[in-house]
Amino acid sequence: MNRAEKAVVIDQIAGELGGSEAIIAMDYRGITVAQVAELREKLRVADTKLRVTKNSLSERAADQAGVGDIKALLVGPTALALVKGDVAVAAKVLSDTSRALRGPLVFKGGFMGGSLLSSDQMESIAKLPSREVLNAQLVGTIAAPLTGLARTLNALIQGVASQLGQIRDQGLVSGEAPAAAAAEPAAEAVAEPAAEPGAEAAAEPAAEAEVSESTEGSSDDEPSNE
Repeated sequence: MNRAEKAVVIDQIAGELGGSEAIIAMDYRGITVAQVAELREKLRVADTKLRVTKNSLSERAADQAGVGDIKALLVGPTALALVKGDVAVAAKVLSDTSRALRGPLVFKGGFMGGSLLSSDQMESIAKLPSREVLNAQLVGTIAAPLTGLARTLNALIQGVASQLGQIRDQGLVSGEAPAAAAAEPAAEAVAEPAAEPGAEAAAEPAAEAEVSESTEGSSDDEPSNE
């Protein structure tokens, strides 16, 4: 590989390093080409690329990408897992593969959030739930109080409806007018009774008789001109 070709490779690695959420360094001594190909296929689920390159090229690319701290991990045969997706899923794939192969693949450390991580820290990350599981747990934690509040409000509404039903059944609430208001017209009718037509008719002849008798008495008392 000439200088120009090396420059192209370094630029490519630097771009991949700078665009990664995390970088995981693995010691891959003893792993076969077929096993590397299988591992690369498994890492796709976490949007992770496994790169096996000479440490000298990786070091120059790390400086160019501004992640020079990872050069401390570039000792001996080193494969870099460049993670763009879920770091926990990628670390779990690497950890499971390491246990299955029984030795050829070992965590050397990692780089995430601007800090170097030890091999033990990478093993701890591999034991974490995936991002999707953590999000589901977070949603469940937030939704639990809201569900309790909804149940409480529903029970309160049902209690109020039950009490209103009892009041209705006892006759305390109806669409009829109050009894006192209905009795007022009756009271007025008793206080001012209407005159009976028969009584008025009987009173008129009696009055005429009294006038007639008074006229006859007056004519007997007057002196005659004869």
